[in-house]
This record gives sequence, C-alpha cells and structure tokens, in this order.
Amino acid sequence: MTDATFSNLDALFATSAVRPCQIDILVTTGSLFAPVPSLSSRIVHRYKMREGIKCFSLTGMGCSSSVIAVDLVRHTFRTRPNSFAVVVAVELTAPNWYTGQDRSMMLSNVLFRAGGSSLLLTNHPSWKDRAIMKLEAVVRNHVSTDEAYECAIHVEDEQGYPGARLTKSLPTVAMRALEGNLRVLLPKVLPLWEILRFVVASYRWRIVKGGGGDSKPPPPVMNMRTGIQHFCLHTGGRAVIDGFEKSFGLREYDMEPSRMTLHRFGNTSCSSLWYVLGYMEAKKRLKRGDSVMMVGLGAGFLCNTCVWTVMRDLEDGNVWADCVDRYPPPTAGNRTGEILGWIFDDCMSFINFKDYDRAVLFSR
Repeated sequence: MTDATFSNLDALFATSAVRPCQIDILVTTGSLFAPVPSLSSRIVHRYKMREGIKCFSLTGMGCSSSVIAVDLVRHTFRTRPNSFAVVVAVELTAPNWYTGQDRSMMLSNVLFRAGGSSLLLTNHPSWKDRAIMKLEAVVRNHVSTDEAYECAIHVEDEQGYPGARLTKSLPTVAMRALEGNLRVLLPKVLPLWEILRFVVASYRWRIVKGGGGDSKPPPPVMNMRTGIQHFCLHTGGRAVIDGFEKSFGLREYDMEPSRMTLHRFGNTSCSSLWYVLGYMEAKKRLKRGDSVMMVGLGAGFLCNTCVWTVMRDLEDGNVWADCVDRYPPPTAGNRTGEILGWIFDDCMSFINFKDYDRAVLFSR
C-alpha cells in the first residue's frame, strides 16, 4: 500500500508542479491502517521533505476521517499563511480480514476494499486562479449514545477473532447523525428563501399533526438542491445510500455517483468520498460555480460534512478513466460476488466453507 501511496503522490506533485520540499503541512488518515513508523513519517522520508513540516496521523475515525483531515488543515492555515498542505487518505483491508464466523462481522470482508487518494490544499493568494475547488464550510458532530457507539466497532468475537462489527442499527444511527449535522450546515449554504419556506411548512405540518385527524401528511423536506448541485455521499453500503435518498428527497441522478462508486470500488473508507468526486469529474458534471456537498460517516459515531465551490469546469482523467463509459450499467449486479466467487471453486476445496452462507458472504 505504501507503493500505491507513493505513486499517487508522485502524480499529485507532477500535476500541480509543487515540489515536496514546499509542503508545510502533511495529514495522513486511515481507519485501521496504523504502521510504525507512521505513514506520514514514511512519506516525509521518501520525499525528503523539510524538517519543520507539521505532520498529523489520524486513525480510528472511520470513513469520515478525510473530512476531519481537511478541517484540521483549515484550522492550521489560520496560523500559517501562504502554506501548502497535503492530505493522504489510505485504507488497507488485508491485515484486518475477519476469519471468524460471526455474520455481523463477516460483512466487512466484502464491503470494505483497499484504496487511497491524496489532495493538495493551499491558502496562498497567488494560487487562487489555479485552484479547482474552494472550501466553503465544514461541520462536524459526534453522536455519543450507546447504540451509536456500538453500531460500527472493531472488536473480538466470542472465539477471539478480531474484526469490524456492523449492526442493523447503523443506517438509523447514520441518518440521525446526519440530521443533526445538517441543522448546522444547511443554514450556511442554502438561500434564505428556502430556509423560510421550510420553517413555514414545518409549522403548518405540526399544526396538522396535532389536530388529531385520520390522515397525517409526511413531514416537509428541505430542498437541498436550491443551494447544492452535487452530493458526494458516503459509500457505507446500499442501505446507507438508500437512507440518504429517502430521508432527504434526493433524485436517482444525485445518488448515482455514490452507488456506482460502491459498485466499482466498494467502500474504500476514508478515501471513498474522493472516488465519488472522481466519478462526477469523469462524467463532466462539475461546472464552474457549482456547489458540492461531501458527507462522511464514521465509527464513534461521527458525521462530518463540508461544502466546496467548483472554481472551473472539471473534466480531467482520473481513476475512472478506463471504465466510466460503462457506468451506470444496465443492471448494477453484485460485483463483489463476481470478483470473489472463485473461493467456492473446486480448487479451493481444501478450505472449509461449510459454515459460511454464500448469500450472506456476498450480500451488501
């Protein structure tokens, strides 16, 4: 994975024409990947970066940690003008492969995939015309109930096998955390008239609901598309993505980037949001002046969001270049089952899979 990270950074430095010695801040993040020396130390050593560089290594914060890394850079920029920062998000699944038989922990073996991304941030005024996106707002919140804490957690099963346990309450907890987050974020990014419309509609809904009639209308939903054109939603699984769509009245067009990223790359944890953004760029959806909202969810339970403004039309090639023309497919089948189905072949009969349910193993 370090070789993949280095090749990713090589491409970043070549594209931006920024030399490694110019980097002032380095933030690395990964859910369970915590090598010694740290990934940030390996990057500094590999590229011979300056000794005074500010390094931060974030682990254990789940799939939302790349948004946390961006927010960390934003705060650090306040005391370090004219600086460059690199954020590296990496997920490695092999050392955390679950070998037990607890079904709630087996899902992580096929849902999570290895992946990585890197991005360059700066507050240098001379780079304003070269920037492709501008950070407008970041909101973070932490839900600390017992249910939220236990819905996604790395533990040992009854036989002592370590792994990530994902419970059935995860989608409900995720939506609850996102609702609390959006109460703070949306007033910052949506037009005033939409906020007033929602307040009036909510007031009327409460009156009708309290009237005691037989028919009770559904609660009003704020139209987020009035201020946000694109949605980079966490690829936490089909249930989580469906929850986004249902709870916030989004269209299939809005959900397509997240669904196709889950189909093609799976859940690459902290780097998944940038794969979703890459899909939008490869499809040439991102135009100058558009707003992009990113939603990251992580164990704890964390919900972090940020909003970007696109500074110029984006249509560069990226990790989707060799396959974007095939997406969306006519039917989004189970790509994980297609890739890993070989483990049930006769040639693998020396491994005992009799206690595993094929449908459960390859379900999302």
